[in-house]
Amino acid sequence: MIRVLLVDDQPLIRSGFRALLDLEDDIEVVAEGNDGHEALELARQHVPDVALIDVRMPGGDGIEATERIAEDPALAGVHVVILTNYGLDEYVFHALRAGAAGFLVKDIQPEDFVHAVRVAARGEALLAPAITRKLIDRYVTRPPRPAAGLDGLTNREREAVALVAHGLSNSELAAHMAITPITAKTHVNRAMTKLRARDRAQLVVIAYESGLVKPAQS
Repeated sequence: MIRVLLVDDQPLIRSGFRALLDLEDDIEVVAEGNDGHEALELARQHVPDVALIDVRMPGGDGIEATERIAEDPALAGVHVVILTNYGLDEYVFHALRAGAAGFLVKDIQPEDFVHAVRVAARGEALLAPAITRKLIDRYVTRPPRPAAGLDGLTNREREAVALVAHGLSNSELAAHMAITPITAKTHVNRAMTKLRARDRAQLVVIAYESGLVKPAQS
């Protein structure tokens, strides 16, 4: 059962998303909140698999909530997905840097919304290659920022991170690197540990910001 936390200051939005999720046999909405402070409290209380959090709310926004959740070792298994009305903007980018697994626009089609929740629950990033390129083109234009742990990556781990940054899945990594999917996943997980990346979405941001992958290559 996928356990979901819904946090949005608009009750109508929350009720609509809840109605969609309640139709699914494998998804349960365990709690609802109105702001970022409630998001953190409810995440600690219920430890959901997925926390759907609005990026802009009075009384504590989604960025702050994402940071606090990502910093709490007890919530390491909580995958934060940012909800937004505006698509990819600077607020969403900062949420991804803070540890969000991805983002969803609120006018998403119902079937795509439910699918996204399942994807997030598996620990996969909700960042299509086109979105990744847009993110990089718009925000990673400053000089590279050294990332802690970058020098500790092996050549294979660096290659795996670069491929993740280009939007490849573990199975696609395996085919490209001529290794098994399990080995590909191991390389990615070790790189995430060394770079202190919460998930694949944050790994993408680190890859570009550190200069490991150049925007022109995306």
